[in-house]
Amino acid sequence: MTEHVKVLERLNERRPGCLFVFAGPSGAGKSTVCRALLEALPDVDFSVSHTTRRPRGDEAEGRHYFFVSDGTFDRMVREDEFAEYATVHGHRYGTSRDEIEKKLAQADVLLDIDVQGAAQIRAQYPTATLVFIVPPSLEELRARLENRKQNHPRDIERRVAVAKVEISAVGDFDYFIVNDSLEDAVDTAKCIIKAERRRVSRRLRKP
Repeated sequence: MTEHVKVLERLNERRPGCLFVFAGPSGAGKSTVCRALLEALPDVDFSVSHTTRRPRGDEAEGRHYFFVSDGTFDRMVREDEFAEYATVHGHRYGTSRDEIEKKLAQADVLLDIDVQGAAQIRAQYPTATLVFIVPPSLEELRARLENRKQNHPRDIERRVAVAKVEISAVGDFDYFIVNDSLEDAVDTAKCIIKAERRRVSRRLRKP
């Protein structure tokens, strides 16, 4: 078999899914972008995280999160079941390796996690694509947090302070998206996913 035929076969064969990590400060809109992205790209699956916090609004078990007790979360940490986990604004969140691997075998996978978790995923999945969602300004971020009407003013100021630290970590990511317009942000995210699927190194690297 000639070399060009081998290359064409490698480019066209089915490969393991790509892992896309979306992270950003609270209030930047990353979850909103991710939800719109999943609706627009039915061939991308969502990795559901575990959390110790209670459900909010219409959040459903197994679709938005796996809601678990502190004891269950502690056991999963001890048994090294998480690919990443962190405490964020007083609650614990984690993504199980089993959830990631199971879904990567079938499709591209999207993670909606915090900045700490993104760093852990990069360490364990070096080929993951990390996308940072940022607000147009800190003033806009504060306004979005206030409009939620879910947080005490002190909590809002704490989230803004954390956001300043998180934004300084953008250099550890592959791409950034300024979420000024949801439509534009989602369009940019779709372009990133489509481009990464065609990255030559993904197709020609050894499985």
